[in-house]
Amino acid sequence: MSYHSTSRSLSRRDFGVILAATGAVVPAVVAQQTVPPAPGNFRRPIAPDTPAFEAQLEFARKHVAPKVEPFPMSQVRLLPGSVYHDAQEWNRGYMARLAADRLLYTFRFNAGLPVGSAKPLGGWEQPENGQRSSELRGHFPGHFLSAAAQLAAGGDAEAKAKGDLLVAELAKCQDKLGGKYLSAFPPTWFDRLQRGERVWAPFYTIHKIMAGMFDMYRLAGNQQALHVLEGMAAWADEWTAPKSEEHMQQILTIEFGGIAETLYNLAAATNEDRWARAGDRFQKKSFINPLAARRDELRGLHVNTHIPQAIAAARRYEVSGDTRFHDVADYFFYEVTTARSYVTGGTSNAEAWLTPPGRLAAECKLSANTAECCCAYNMLKLARHLYVSNPQPAYFDYYERVLLNHRIGTIRPGKGYSQYYLSLTPGAWKTFGTQDQTFWCCTGSGVEEYSKLNDSIYWHDGDGLYVNLFIPSELDWAEKGFKLRQDTKYPEAPNTSLTVTAARAGSMPMPIRLRVPGWLQSAPAVKLNGKVLEASAAPCSYLTLNRAWKAGDQIEMDLPMHLRAESMPDDARMQAFLYGPLVLAGDLGGEGLTVAHIIGPNLRVGAPNTEQYGSPLGPSNTTGPVPEIAIPEFRAAGDDPGSWIKPTGQPMTFRTSGQKKDVTLVPLNGLFDRRYSVYWQVS
Repeated sequence: MSYHSTSRSLSRRDFGVILAATGAVVPAVVAQQTVPPAPGNFRRPIAPDTPAFEAQLEFARKHVAPKVEPFPMSQVRLLPGSVYHDAQEWNRGYMARLAADRLLYTFRFNAGLPVGSAKPLGGWEQPENGQRSSELRGHFPGHFLSAAAQLAAGGDAEAKAKGDLLVAELAKCQDKLGGKYLSAFPPTWFDRLQRGERVWAPFYTIHKIMAGMFDMYRLAGNQQALHVLEGMAAWADEWTAPKSEEHMQQILTIEFGGIAETLYNLAAATNEDRWARAGDRFQKKSFINPLAARRDELRGLHVNTHIPQAIAAARRYEVSGDTRFHDVADYFFYEVTTARSYVTGGTSNAEAWLTPPGRLAAECKLSANTAECCCAYNMLKLARHLYVSNPQPAYFDYYERVLLNHRIGTIRPGKGYSQYYLSLTPGAWKTFGTQDQTFWCCTGSGVEEYSKLNDSIYWHDGDGLYVNLFIPSELDWAEKGFKLRQDTKYPEAPNTSLTVTAARAGSMPMPIRLRVPGWLQSAPAVKLNGKVLEASAAPCSYLTLNRAWKAGDQIEMDLPMHLRAESMPDDARMQAFLYGPLVLAGDLGGEGLTVAHIIGPNLRVGAPNTEQYGSPLGPSNTTGPVPEIAIPEFRAAGDDPGSWIKPTGQPMTFRTSGQKKDVTLVPLNGLFDRRYSVYWQVS
C-alpha cells in the first residue's frame, strides 16, 4: 500500500499572482521628448481594454472531460441516525403532504382545464382568482419536480410516481396552450417584459419548470418530461431569436434565473446545438464582462439573480471548452467566498450585495436579512461545477461549511419547512414558512436541497475514489464490485470510520482519497485496520491510500476539533466563534417569541426593530413586537478563545467565563425557537 498527500488550496495568494500578472498600468508618454530618453523610458504599445464578450457569442461544441464525477444518487444511501438523514426524511414527509392536484391548480386554471375540487396553494403560488395573486406562481411545482426526481434517483417509488403524474398532467396543460408554452400565467406577461413594463421575473419561473422537467428526464427516466422540455425550449428559442442583442440585454435586467444552464444541459443531452445557441441569448454581458477581467462590480446587484448566471457560465465552459466562461465562474466564486461571505458561508443582505468587497461588518448592519437561503443553495451548485474541472479540497471545505451551518440549520425539525434568510443580526431568531401558504423561492430550493443530501459525499475519477464529506452513508460502486460504509457521528464526534464491505477478489490497487479539512491545526492521525499509519497529510489536502482493497478493511481518521475565532474583514472586534467546522451561536433565550414569530406565511426573517420583508402579496403577517435585549460584549482573556470559552460537559456546548454576562454557545445549526447571536464585539 502507498499513501501520499496532495494539496493546492484556493488561497488569496494564488489569485493574487494572477492579478499581479494582469494588473500593471503603463503610463503613455504625452509630451515630445527634447532630449534622449533615459534607458527604458520609452513608449510601449499596450493592448486596449477590450471586453472579453464584446462580440456576439458563437457557440461551438467541445465537451470538456470532467476530472472527477460524483457518484449517482442511486449508488449512495444515507444511514439513519444523522441530522442529514433526518432532514431528508422531514423533507420527504413535507413533499408527501402536498397533493398533486393542488400543485397543478394554477397550471390547469391558466390552460382553461378543470381544476376540480382542489384548493389552490397560497403565498407565492396564489392564483389569479379575484384576490391577490403572485407573479411567481408556478415556480414551486418546478422545484418540486426536481426534488421528486432526486428522491426517485435514490429509489423512492412514491416520489417517482408523483413526479410522473405531474409531468403527465402538465403535458396536458402544454397541449391545451398550443404544444410549446407551459406556465401558470398567461404569455401576455412576456409581452410586458418585451415592452419594458413592470413584471416579476417570468423567465425565472419558466426556468424552474424547465429545470424540473430536465431532472425528471435525467434522474427519473421520464421521456415525456424531455418532450415537454423540448417544447418549452422551442418556445423560448422562438421568443428570443427575433430580438436584437441590445433588446435582449435590456430584457436580462429582469431576473431570469438559470435558464441558460438548463438550455446547455438540454443541448448536451440531445446533441442539439440549437438549445445552446438559445442559452447564449441569456448571457448578461454587463455581469460577465467585468468578471472575465477579474473585476468585482457586484455591489448593488441582486444576489440570487446572478449566482445562477455564474452556474450557467460554468456549464457553458463544460459544453464548449470556452475558457472565458470558466474564468467568469472561477473568479466569481473566489470573490464571493473570500470577500462577500459571512462566517456561515452564506452571502447577501436584503437579497443584494450592498457594499464594496470585504465590507461585511458594514453590510451586516444595514438590515437583518442576511444570507438568503437560495443563495447558499446556488453557491453549493457552483462549487460542484468548479470542483469537476479542478478537484481541490478547498471547494469542499467551503461546501461543508455552508452545508453544515446554513442548510442543515434552516429546515424546521419534524416539519420540513424552510427559512428565507439565516439572519446574523444579534438577537435574531429563525422564522420558517408554512405548509401551504408560503412557497418562497427558498421553499423551493429547500425541497431540492434536502432531497439530494447524498449527492456529493463520494466522487471518483478514472483511478479511484474521493471521500469529501463525513456523513453516515453507504456507497455501492457496482461497476467495480466495491462497497464502502461510512460510520460517523461527525461533527458531534471528531472522527470517521470507513469500512470496505465488498471488493472483488484479485482487484488491482485503487486509491481512496480522504479530504483532510482545512480547519484542522495539524495532520490527523489515520489508522488502517487498527494500525496507525506512519504518514498523514496536511490540512486542506487529500490523504491517498492506495492498495488492493478487500472486504473488512477499515480506515479510521481522527479529526480533532478546536475553538477558533473569525473576525469581520473590516472590523477586527466583530468576531464569530467556531468549533471545528461548526459555527457557534449564543443562546439568548426565547423572550417575546410566539409561534407566529417562528412560523408564518409571509414573514421572511426574525429580528427586532427592522423592516420585515413580507410577501409580494402584501404586508407581513402581524406578529406583535418583540422586546429588545442587550447583546453582551466580551473581553478576551487571550488570543486563544479556549482560554475563556470553556466546555460545559454537554455535547458541543460551551460557556464564556469571566464576562460581565456569560453566554452559552451551541452550534447554530441546532438552535431553534430561541434568540441568538453569532457575531460579538470582542475587545
